[in-house]
Amino acid sequence: MLTCSLTFAQPGGGGQGGQQGPPPVPNDTQIEKMVTDLANEVALSTDQKTKVIALYKDHFTQVKAKTSGNSRPKREEMEALDRDLEKLVKAELTEEQVIKYEKYIKKQGSSQKRG
Repeated sequence: MLTCSLTFAQPGGGGQGGQQGPPPVPNDTQIEKMVTDLANEVALSTDQKTKVIALYKDHFTQVKAKTSGNSRPKREEMEALDRDLEKLVKAELTEEQVIKYEKYIKKQGSSQKRG
């Protein structure tokens, strides 16, 4: 859900009406903006932000590998990647930040359902 939420939230992916398949994988600049938004919401330290950017870049490299080519990845595979990212990010956070992070993720997911 995390990847889907954050990926779908990227500008340029909406407005195309009948777009089929997964949204485009964000580039490094888009990833850094996503993590900056997250950092502001969750109050990440500079060190945490650097680590989370690396986690997101690695995650989206894996997503790109799974979604490139002619075969479509199974939903379960993509959800497993999302869960793995979420677990790795949470491992970098304090308990208080985890609570804020979970609220942020929930808010991102609910904004996607509306949009």
